[in-house]
Amino acid sequence: MTNPMQDKKRPFKGHKATHFLFETDEDGRVATITLNRPEKKNPLTFESYEELGDLFRALARASDVRVVVLAGAGGNFCSGGDVFEIIEPLTRMTMPDLLAFTRMTGDLVRQIRACPQPVIAVVDGVCAGAGAILAMASDHRIATPETKTAFLFTRVGLAGADMGACGILPRIIGQGRAAELLFTGRAMTAVEGHAWGFYNSLHDAASLHEEAHRFARMLADGPWFAHSMTKKMLDQEWSMGIEEMLEHEAQAQAICMATGDFRRAFEGFAGKSKPDFQGN
Repeated sequence: MTNPMQDKKRPFKGHKATHFLFETDEDGRVATITLNRPEKKNPLTFESYEELGDLFRALARASDVRVVVLAGAGGNFCSGGDVFEIIEPLTRMTMPDLLAFTRMTGDLVRQIRACPQPVIAVVDGVCAGAGAILAMASDHRIATPETKTAFLFTRVGLAGADMGACGILPRIIGQGRAAELLFTGRAMTAVEGHAWGFYNSLHDAASLHEEAHRFARMLADGPWFAHSMTKKMLDQEWSMGIEEMLEHEAQAQAICMATGDFRRAFEGFAGKSKPDFQGN
């Protein structure tokens, strides 16, 4: 007997992206998105913004992908919007088109936050402008000691209020630190980023991607339905009072307790074996 809701899902192993690289592990559980314009430090374009947003939206119905790794090619993460392919055309646009653009870029953050898979940002070298936003929007961030992260919108005459930065960044590193970075546009060093909680850990460049994949596999092989619930609660509870938080978490946990994964975890513990989490 078919399941109509499961029938709506599809595997993403073998998916081909146009404006960046997309690949998965052999079993499809870990997907890696690589921004791939290393000669320019991997800037974004109108097309890559749109395709990234569409991809993260579609991943909500992936039958295989459980974790997403977001990285850049050639020793840099992302230098932000391409100066000549985005910034220059924006200077010639009228307000309706400018608003359409800023809403499109904001939608990318919305889709990263809304997709059920944990997103791990692997940050090396330059991480600036919209690149810093991509890292900020991710669930877990690791970097090299040489990484420089800059929310440099004021450097081009714009507000620090871009793609959710004024709402999300203070929740990660605190209001005062976020205000300084967003007012000045200065680069946050990797040491600062780690100390302030922006980066979860620092690793040398040679082991950075290996560490990211190790962590991704741990999540992907774990109770991934429960991980998606944790991500949703972390996102939704920003604007809740304590009573709402407790009720939402009570419902979320009861849902997880009704899954087979909860029973499998108990049986694994009782039988001294590793549970086979299946997401149901």
